Amino acid sequence: MTAPSTFGLSSEARNLHWLLTNLVEEVPGIQSVAVVSSDGLLLLSSDPGRNEEAKARRQRSGPRGSSADLATIVSGIGSLTVGSAKLMGAGAVKHTMVAMDEGSLFVMSISDGSLLGVHGSADCDMSVVAYHMALFVGRAGHVLTPELRSELRKSLEQESAGSPR
Repeated sequence: MTAPSTFGLSSEARNLHWLLTNLVEEVPGIQSVAVVSSDGLLLLSSDPGRNEEAKARRQRSGPRGSSADLATIVSGIGSLTVGSAKLMGAGAVKHTMVAMDEGSLFVMSISDGSLLGVHGSADCDMSVVAYHMALFVGRAGHVLTPELRSELRKSLEQESAGSPR
């Protein structure tokens, strides 16, 4: 996977990009990854539409082939599970897994309502994906401050607009 340009980003933002790239490259079966803020905005992604190497590796496209679509799904599932936990009086939601015939979806809480979402292939090892997601969350959770979330969001907006950083 060729990482998106991190020129001009803070060291914390570059580290998160590195962690995400490492997650995608090291864990077999990951189709796409999205980090979503508590208000549902995409902060960081492995968008295969912007990455030819990842696109070539994939056997099936992810949700519409876009991490933005994955972010929408992750945000919706996150909201649904948080509401369900409140209704049940069951405390905070730590992770959610959806197993489907043609793939898997994993959603894990990072911090302050931010979520990590992973779309995995049908043959991915769910326990390996969940383990590596937990490592990502453990490493990213303490640095995902409001300032960093704002920086990541602006970076994605600039990237999608095609403007230099």
